[in-house]
Amino acid sequence: MPVYRLRKNEATFPHPTNAREDGLLAVGGDLCVERLLLAYTHGIFPWYEPGEEILWWCPKERFIIVPGEVHVSRSMRKYMKKHELSIVLNRDFADTIHRCRIKREFAEGTWITDEMEAAYCRLHDAGYAVSVEAFEDGALAGGFYGVSIGRCFFGESMFSEKENGSKTALIAFSRLLEQQGFLMIDCQFYTEHLESMGGKYLSWQEYDRMLEEGTGRNI
Repeated sequence: MPVYRLRKNEATFPHPTNAREDGLLAVGGDLCVERLLLAYTHGIFPWYEPGEEILWWCPKERFIIVPGEVHVSRSMRKYMKKHELSIVLNRDFADTIHRCRIKREFAEGTWITDEMEAAYCRLHDAGYAVSVEAFEDGALAGGFYGVSIGRCFFGESMFSEKENGSKTALIAFSRLLEQQGFLMIDCQFYTEHLESMGGKYLSWQEYDRMLEEGTGRNI
């Protein structure tokens, strides 16, 4: 199946079901706010290595967490009772995305380039990209950032300054999303860590129905 080439300054995508088996849908285009919003409401997201053209992905099997179904392990419950924990939304979006970038660069490499940082900061300024930061006994423990559209949250990347920092942020944020009637946290790809916290696979058909309902898209 061909990979579609996108034009800059023309926010369009091929239909998501045209993605290859590995999930790659299109290449090129830009990271303007309009294109990113169009992408997320159709289950598409950018992910590419530094120096590459922008690659747009839409895996046909999706991995999500339902906010009310987050699993909290026994050891995590003990940890949460032992410490004074809290979360803050949008404490400093630019700092959070940069911390995610630095942590990934140090561990295994990152797709969060200068271009990506700038694009998601613009998306934050437009009211869609959100950062979540967890504090343990008053000190920054970890957090993550993602995109919030309607009743769907699309997770992007996490960081931890303390052992359970990102877990604390995800657990507390999922409870907040449940209270607000959110349908899902889109994890994009499977990881053992997210599976241990309640992540599960959905078929494309199930995912797309939930996406349509949650974002309110009309096409």
